[in-house]
Amino acid sequence: MILTEKYNNIVSKLSKLKSLPLLIIRLVLAYGFFNPAMMKLKNFDSIVSWFDTLGMPLPAVNAFLATATESIGVILLFLGLGIRFITVPLIITMIVAIYTVHWSHGFEAGNNGFEIPLYYLIMLFTLLIYGSGKYSLDHLINKK
Repeated sequence: MILTEKYNNIVSKLSKLKSLPLLIIRLVLAYGFFNPAMMKLKNFDSIVSWFDTLGMPLPAVNAFLATATESIGVILLFLGLGIRFITVPLIITMIVAIYTVHWSHGFEAGNNGFEIPLYYLIMLFTLLIYGSGKYSLDHLINKK
């Protein structure tokens, strides 16, 4: 009984921290999407050309959508604003990236495989299900 009570006490204390991993996930994702978003913004024409060589339909439209999604995503993830809305297009972006770029390289991140995009996909899915947590603008807005 004593061991069970101690365990339950620890679990109770840990559950009060459940928003902390959501904050960390959001910040890691914002950081992870920042450089790709900036690269796309700075070299948009090159991205369109690259998407064309990958055989993507409407490469300019897809380049715009990927650039806009990642750029807006960085801001919203950082702020914790509209998390359940932005995760959906970011999830789609990751699925497209895995399919068009990373899948043929296998799993390993060192070989440009789909490992990192898969981790992003899992983190985005977590935010879609759980939301942004209490350390977010979403939480502040919903409190009012």
